[in-house]
Order: sequence, then structure tokens, then C-alpha cells
Amino acid sequence: MNEQEYNIAGLSRQEFPMLQDAACRDRNGRPFHYLDSAASALTPESVLRAMDGYYRQYRCNVHRGMYDESARATEEYETSRIKVAGLLNAAPEEIVFTRGATESLNMVAYKLAARLGPGDEVVISIMEHHANLVTWQQFAKQYGFKVRFIGLRDDFTLDMDEARRLIGPQTKVVSVMHVSNALGTVLPLGELHDLARQHGATVIVDAAQSVGHRPIDVQTMDCDFLAFSGHKMYGPTGIGVLYGKHERLDALDPFLYGGDMILEVTEEDSKWNGPPHKFEAGTPNIAGAIGLGAAVDFVTAVGVENIERHERALARRALSRLADVPGLKIYGPTNDELDRGGVVSFNVEGIHPHDMADILGGEGVCTRGGHHCAMPLMRRLGLPGTTRASFGLYNGEKDIEALQSAILKAIKTLKA
Repeated sequence: MNEQEYNIAGLSRQEFPMLQDAACRDRNGRPFHYLDSAASALTPESVLRAMDGYYRQYRCNVHRGMYDESARATEEYETSRIKVAGLLNAAPEEIVFTRGATESLNMVAYKLAARLGPGDEVVISIMEHHANLVTWQQFAKQYGFKVRFIGLRDDFTLDMDEARRLIGPQTKVVSVMHVSNALGTVLPLGELHDLARQHGATVIVDAAQSVGHRPIDVQTMDCDFLAFSGHKMYGPTGIGVLYGKHERLDALDPFLYGGDMILEVTEEDSKWNGPPHKFEAGTPNIAGAIGLGAAVDFVTAVGVENIERHERALARRALSRLADVPGLKIYGPTNDELDRGGVVSFNVEGIHPHDMADILGGEGVCTRGGHHCAMPLMRRLGLPGTTRASFGLYNGEKDIEALQSAILKAIKTLKA
């Protein structure tokens, strides 16, 4: 890997304002190495231009405005829905705009959990983000069903033997992430879906770490629902998506009530719009949706396959370099034959992950230290947390060199 690999499909780091030469320095004037894309990927200029264009040229509300600017806002908003649908190989009416993956997962769980009760079970993995885990945990207390956890193997992959034991006739929902934000583990969705389908269970996928980073086809995946956030795929914050099969969305009642989600209101009752609009009450995040559409254009132009290949190569290169660091242990798949995401989590013996991340930050290397919204996973591993480096399409060899160098400096400083 060399500096040329910063440039994928003709796009440069200069496309990202935070990485442009004048801005790409930390507060001490050192080079800025952004290795926190699993928390939030940086935003390219094209996305910012699309959002700025909305605010400057046609900043009006969508739907039913009988004038040109509102019509344009509606057209751009709905065009973004079409773009997202194309990215997932879904129909536009199966794409619901939300505030993010967290709201999307809560929305589905809120409606499905009310149909469950004693004797029913929901199966999730021990790796789940709190947005998926805590949601089902709390609804289980309210409605009396049980949540079962699929554990890990020694190589940090999902224990499919345990999955086969847990998923059975009592299983009503299987809700799992696609790629672990804490370990980089890629879950075997095909096998899990086959098990779920054998027992008629609903399948929900948290794709926050995979949409925009690897090809996603919901037809092939055959999930009932899928959630992701815009800001993790180079889009704006505050916008996300819930994909749902049309018949599944049609069967769900609205999550919120208000304008735009109704067909008719009388003093006695109301009739709902059809999906997706019955789930989008009130004025939506119009600029966010338009920015998300621009982000879809961006990753499509780069090539999602190219992004996946690049991030996987970066992770493997980082694993190779960090293997030479004394006392450092990787938490996540290290076998080159295993599929993995662009996340590398590690600890150094005798150093708390917060201290490591703090010193790395002081060296201009931006990582994240903690439990990564996966406390049950960390507890299962016997860890207070990990330090996590995560990669985007703008990263390259120099970032990995800086990571290794900063880790060695942290070890020298903290173990002096």
C-alpha cells in the first residue's frame, strides 16, 4: 500500500474539507490522522454543497406546497429516497427516513415487541450495539418475553453452534448487526436468516457499519427490516433509514402521530397514509435527506466494492503492523481468510484504553477508547473496553504508520 492508494476511483483526500491541506492539522500543528470512521465518517464536499444548496436556494417545506421552491424541495427529498432504494436494491416506498439507526431499530422493536409475551423469545448477538440490545432488553421487561444472546468463538466470530441451539419454534425475532462496530466481526447473515426462516421469525439487521462500506442487496439478504445512519456512510448527522419489506411496513401502525402521515382525520378517528409516509410524521430532516442522497451518489461514484476492498486492506495492514508491538492484543478476527470490517480494536497490557486513546489523540491520531456502546460484549470478554481504530476510504499507509508510532510512544510514556 502506498500514498497513491489515498486516491480511489479518481477521488482525493482533498474532497474532504477536514482533510484538506490547510485544515489537516491538530491544535498543535501536527498532521491529523482520522481513524474514527466507525463512530462517524467524514463528510465530502459534494454532500456539503447539496445541503448548502437546499438552505440557500429552496429552503421550503416538502409536500403540498403549491409553488416552485417547495416543489423542488419535495422533488429533491423524494429523489434521495429513490437513490437510497437503489443503493439497497429496494423499492422507494420501502425506505423510511428517520433520525438514525437508533431510531430505526427502536421504531421496529416498539411495534413488534407489543405482539410478544411470555414464552416468546428474541435472539440477538452478544456483540450488539446498545441501540439494538437495550431496546429488546427493556421491552422484554415490559411484555414478558425473553432475550437470548448468541456468544462468540475464540476467534471472535459468532458461535453458530450456539445460534442453532437458541433459534427455535419459540423464536419470534432475530435482530443482529451485520458488522461489529467493536470488533470488526462480520456476522454470517445468510446462515442466521436461514435458521430464522425455518421457524418463521422476523429478521432485523443493524447495518450501520456496512451500508456504504460494502455492497448491500436486501433482496439477496431477504431481511424483513434493515437500519442504518447517514453519518457513518459519509453523509450528514441526524438522518437515517429504516428499510422494511412493503408488506411488513404496511402491517405496522405508525410510530409517531402528526402532519403528513395521515389521509383523513375526524373528531372520532384517523386514517393513515401508506408507507413510507405514515412513519414520517412532522417536518422531516429535509437537508439531511438531501445530503444523504448526495452521499449515496458519492459512494456509488467511488464504487462500494472499491471502498470495501480498501477498508479491508487497511485493516489487514494495521493488523500486520500492530503484531510487532510488544504487549498489544487484538480483539477481533485476525485470520486473513475471515471477512472483517475496517475496525481494529486492541489493548496494551497494563494500559487502560482511555489512557491509550488520550495519548494517541495528543499525537494527532484520532481513535476511540471505551466500550463502544457494547458493554455486555466487553463484560463477556473481561475488558474495561478497548482502543479502536477504524478506517475510511480517505485513509492510507501514513495513517497506519502514525498509529503504530503513537502507540509505541504511549507505551514508552505510560510504562516509563
